[in-house]
Amino acid sequence: MRISVVVPVLNDEHHLRTLLEKLASQTRQADEIIVVDNGCTDDSAQIARSAGAKVIVERTRGIPAAASAGYDQTSAEIIVRCDADSIPPDNWLEKVHEEFAGNPAIDALTGPGYFYDLPRGLRTLGSVVYAFGYFAGLGSALATVPLWGSNMAFRSSLWEELSQEVCREGSAIHDDLDLSCASQGSFVLKFVPSLRVKAAGRVYARPAGLRASSKVALNTLARHGGLKGIINRWSAVLGFHP
Repeated sequence: MRISVVVPVLNDEHHLRTLLEKLASQTRQADEIIVVDNGCTDDSAQIARSAGAKVIVERTRGIPAAASAGYDQTSAEIIVRCDADSIPPDNWLEKVHEEFAGNPAIDALTGPGYFYDLPRGLRTLGSVVYAFGYFAGLGSALATVPLWGSNMAFRSSLWEELSQEVCREGSAIHDDLDLSCASQGSFVLKFVPSLRVKAAGRVYARPAGLRASSKVALNTLARHGGLKGIINRWSAVLGFHP
């Protein structure tokens, strides 16, 4: 199976350089790396080209548009998505490949992260709190595993079916959560605890970052029916018919 890595980028040259170096040292190399230039005014695009990545330009601002544009351009059976500030271990893509190759029933997978740039005494606590809120809290609302954009992968067949159902513009939607909602009921999503990456703790660094992120999460859930959607998803999982 071929693997494509998609990275949406907006003025993140320093993080991107580190990520591309880590991708170059993978024990299982990506078959292609697609960096989506979402209006960069720094050297992100040039850094990506110098590292051998394919650069495409998406002028509509926002991660939903940038990520979707990247997925549309992939040529591999497996699409891996991360952010420019993700720092994967050297066996990251090897683990992704093993998971999909070993279980044809799985359509998508994701794993946790560790916020490496928080104050030393808060790194573990901040990472655990965020992971619990995201995977347990949102997982309860979705009745399935929520994919996390800093560390996720899915089969191209999933994207082919859902590419016109997800939100492809704006910034008031979490694209990873949106894709997770659209996947529920039709595709198998798996959480892999050992599939870990490091990531920047930007959600804590921004003023009211957690509150803003939670608001966008609620907007995303509202797009998929809000409370009624939650009830319907659990009813389907439990075999009820409300």
